Amino acid sequence: MSRTAVTPREAAPRRGRPRPMKLRTVLLTAAGWLVALAFLAPYAEMLLTALKPTPELMKSPPSYLPSRWQWSNFTHIWSLTDPQVSDAMLFSLYVAGAATLLTLAVGLPAAYYTARHRFRGRGAFLLLVLVTQMFAPTALLVGIYREMVSLDLTDTAEGLILVNAAFNLPFCVWILNAYFTSIPRELEEAAWLDGTGRFGALTRVVLPLAMPGVVTALVYTFIGAWNEYVVALTVTSSSNRMTLTRAIPGFVTSYHEQWQYLFATSLVSIVPVVALFVFVERHLVAGLTAGGVRG
Repeated sequence: MSRTAVTPREAAPRRGRPRPMKLRTVLLTAAGWLVALAFLAPYAEMLLTALKPTPELMKSPPSYLPSRWQWSNFTHIWSLTDPQVSDAMLFSLYVAGAATLLTLAVGLPAAYYTARHRFRGRGAFLLLVLVTQMFAPTALLVGIYREMVSLDLTDTAEGLILVNAAFNLPFCVWILNAYFTSIPRELEEAAWLDGTGRFGALTRVVLPLAMPGVVTALVYTFIGAWNEYVVALTVTSSSNRMTLTRAIPGFVTSYHEQWQYLFATSLVSIVPVVALFVFVERHLVAGLTAGGVRG
């Protein structure tokens, strides 16, 4: 039997045209870098200003790069007494952390119950929760201050914790309600057949699957409480009850202008939020890949 000769060009598998795909990838990558640089440009300017010595801040015309890199500005902010950055940061960490825990402690049961039970007034309740998210804290300052006075919570950390938790609770309930609703009820019923109660099914089955929502609510609540300024300025007055957002504007007043310390403290204030996101990011990925099958 005769065999037909096959040329190497015919034997080689046909390949598609990768050039358009490669060009598209390069363009998308370049666009992504441009967007990232646009968002990072203000932080780069803050860093350059924080590294300038005091006389250079008043130079005209100004220069973008400092002639002498003053790295000691980042250490001097911790030794200042007006404002006290270290005390303000610790106080902000306490308020933001406690408000986050309180929000999750109240929001998790509320979201789980509204997702698993159909009761009369459920839609109205969720709508009311959503409506409370639409009010700006500035519009409620007078009422908030009167409530704090009547409860004797003015100039206290507890007052700030309650207010921050109240403002972030609606978002927490809504996003966790959506995650709990998306989880099939059959997974909980299977856990009940295995001998776990309702609480065990919630902690062992539902919460691992809803971990992306829990992490999102945690990060959103912490950032909201960490960046809050208007209520802290209204409710608290003493120096030992000063949040970091209140301490930062204290570097520029009618008596002195310390822009290098202001920008240095602003950059330092970003570190806890970035550290929190780095810490919970792996839990977010684990929650996305978690399953309900027992091995």
